[in-house]
Amino acid sequence: MRKIGVVIKQTYLRQVKSWSFVALILTPFIFLLLMFGISYLSVGNATENDALAVVASSATQRQATVKALKTQQVKLNRRYTTRPQAKQALKNDKISGYVVAQTKAQQVQFQYYGTTALSKRIKNQLLAAAVQKQQALNFSAAALTPKQAAALSRAPSFKQHVINTSVDKNKTIKLISFMLLLFMMYFILLTYTATTAQEIASEKGTKIMEVIFSSTKAENYFYGKITGILLVMLTQLLIYGVGGIAIYALTPRIKLLADFLKQHQTLIDGVLHHLLSFNLVYVVLGVLIYTVLAALCGALVTRPEDATKATQPAMYLIMIGFLGALALNQAPNNFFVKLFSYIPFLSSFFMPIRLINQTVSAWGNFASMGILVLATCGLTFYISHIYSGLVLQTDEMGLLKSFRRGITIK
Repeated sequence: MRKIGVVIKQTYLRQVKSWSFVALILTPFIFLLLMFGISYLSVGNATENDALAVVASSATQRQATVKALKTQQVKLNRRYTTRPQAKQALKNDKISGYVVAQTKAQQVQFQYYGTTALSKRIKNQLLAAAVQKQQALNFSAAALTPKQAAALSRAPSFKQHVINTSVDKNKTIKLISFMLLLFMMYFILLTYTATTAQEIASEKGTKIMEVIFSSTKAENYFYGKITGILLVMLTQLLIYGVGGIAIYALTPRIKLLADFLKQHQTLIDGVLHHLLSFNLVYVVLGVLIYTVLAALCGALVTRPEDATKATQPAMYLIMIGFLGALALNQAPNNFFVKLFSYIPFLSSFFMPIRLINQTVSAWGNFASMGILVLATCGLTFYISHIYSGLVLQTDEMGLLKSFRRGITIK
């Protein structure tokens, strides 16, 4: 066990200390920081520049106009109070425009000046504010009693009843959950398939392997290699998990993100529920079985630079699973989805479709997982027993012939 531990430690440390692993870990976080930074700057800049200034002939009228516009939730900039100031601010892109408010012949008049046309929402807000001011002016001119004014001010009632929104939300949650899971698994598989093949191929045919195999069993050495690479993958997932939790915890403290979180809380919680479930187990098991297959591919080449070519069988399986799941993710009851969800190498792609859409029983889930575990253990056990022959075989004769030759070497 001590020798296996040494192999695990060496394999693990060699991988986590590599620049490729560091880049793999940092890339998603750098991407998120860039997204948040760009969003923050753009929103912050927009917040400063998309406000309207209000200009009026008197301070009283301006104050009344500002009050009416605030009632309609119009974003205002109160720094510029005269027309020359507002013109200069508009020229310097400090505001998006300004409104000149005045009253002529008992009629409220709003005039907007800006470099771009008003959006429909802001235009309606300005019109509502103007109507509010005009109505107050009309009541004052008509000398109505309080009772008459209240009767004329009575507004109609409108209620909105939205039915079955949960159905659409659930569809969105399921789609986002599956897409995140699928692409995460796809890129992890591509990364660790290539990493494993390169790790094994780099030691192929070297004299040091003969020395190692003379002091420890090839099976134990192989188990150590696979375990070390698996721990690297689990470390990556753990870092992503801790980083995700930290981001989720900090989000409510950042106003820009807090509004987004509050608006989409149900969606985010639903996606996290699907990700942190049996689906994650299928990701880990899928990476493990492809890692073992990639180790076999790496052991069949004679030169490390040929490792990428050797992983083509594994890459083809990954592409079949990825594209098939991408095409059939909206058909959880499809015959092929059901069939492939029980086939090792493909079940990691297709069973999550059925789990997310709740079209498989608990027994079906455990049966698929059991088949995948047994296939992984069986493949690992078989390759470990022929590993020494594959690694010590140095003749360049193609993958299939190398495999046949390797299993004859004891």
